Amino acid sequence: MTLPLAIALAMALDAAFGEPGWLWRRAPHPAVLMGRAIGALDSGWNAGPHRRARGIAAVALLLAAALALGLALAALPGRWAEVIAGAVLLAQRSLSDHVTAVARALRRSLPEGRAAVGLIVSRDTGAMDAPAVARSAIESAAENLSDGVIAPLFWFALGGLPGLLAYKIVNTADSMIGYRTPRHEAFGWAAARLDDLLNLAPARLTALMLRAFGSGRWRDIAADARRHRSPNAGWPEAAMARALGVALAGPRSYDGALRDFPFVNPEGRRALTSDDIEAATRLLWKVWGLALALIIALAALLWR
Repeated sequence: MTLPLAIALAMALDAAFGEPGWLWRRAPHPAVLMGRAIGALDSGWNAGPHRRARGIAAVALLLAAALALGLALAALPGRWAEVIAGAVLLAQRSLSDHVTAVARALRRSLPEGRAAVGLIVSRDTGAMDAPAVARSAIESAAENLSDGVIAPLFWFALGGLPGLLAYKIVNTADSMIGYRTPRHEAFGWAAARLDDLLNLAPARLTALMLRAFGSGRWRDIAADARRHRSPNAGWPEAAMARALGVALAGPRSYDGALRDFPFVNPEGRRALTSDDIEAATRLLWKVWGLALALIIALAALLWR
């Protein structure tokens, strides 16, 4: 079995089964194990002087462990370990289910919509109106399409299972310690910067794939992306905004403080609804289908 075929099978398994609750109620999810390792390093090493150096050492240790585990699993015969690990670590079905749940909840009532979107975003949701709930869900869909699907596939295809595990451990570390807070600004610096680097190409690739199913000129998507506070998240959000004809990003509240972020595609429609969330979910699957087609084409080339 070639690596592209293993990746295609992993994608199919993830799309079919997602995150089976019966399994993860009985065994810790690999992401949970990664989180525990990062938390242990944060607790033990994030103290005293030279926190940035300690953070660099922590990321280096996590990367070494991920690469070693990936190489060991990849050495097993048949590539089935890669298929199973890929199916577990890809997040297409989970992302689609969570975003769709927001649309369904919002259709029932605004409080239910706020509660559902609160499960997938870190901003304050208690005072959101319906368009803000929809906008938040769509932004999460776009950003996580890049971080949770296309970027893992990119590094899986480029570096095999070691590449996938290395990306996932860095991305998980960034989500836990990569914040500009008094506790983590120094210690999490390496995780945040490395995550930015690893997502540089995948974020733009995600935007390009979204553009294939949407509208708008690439230079407009690029201009919108540069308006975003993140060097990478703005690309899939800008492409998603143009594809749907809506405005994304904009002001939002964190920990009770309003942050006046600019809109992405500011000329787009701002009265978003649950229908727009469902349209975004359909785009997620179209991009996933395009990624699968590209992987299968590569598998066929190698087979020949």
